[in-house]
Amino acid sequence: MRNLLFPVVQFKVMNIVQMQFPGGQEWLLILLIIFLLFGASKLPEVARSLGKSMGEFKKAQREAEMELRQFERELREGKYTQDEKRKKLEKIARDLGIDPEGKSDEELLEEINKALPKTEKAEP
Repeated sequence: MRNLLFPVVQFKVMNIVQMQFPGGQEWLLILLIIFLLFGASKLPEVARSLGKSMGEFKKAQREAEMELRQFERELREGKYTQDEKRKKLEKIARDLGIDPEGKSDEELLEEINKALPKTEKAEP
């Protein structure tokens, strides 16, 4: 029985790796594995902690985006010197998980733009 299931499981795992978004059967397989690993009593706790983590991540991302927009406004108004601009860019980059060391301001802005959602882009 195990030898018959292994190709199916291997095929499903390969589909998940090859495709960015798992389909219905893949989600069922993932949920089954989670159920087997954690058991029925732990599933609500796992889902709750996952939801909280996702909420905190989105909140931090929104805060970084708001800070970036405010920085852009103040930059256009000429409130920052070059050193202050660099420090602010480095802070925003670190908040988004980007290492600013050894990168120019333009490279940092480019990486910050890649880290932000597609609809909003930073401009110097």
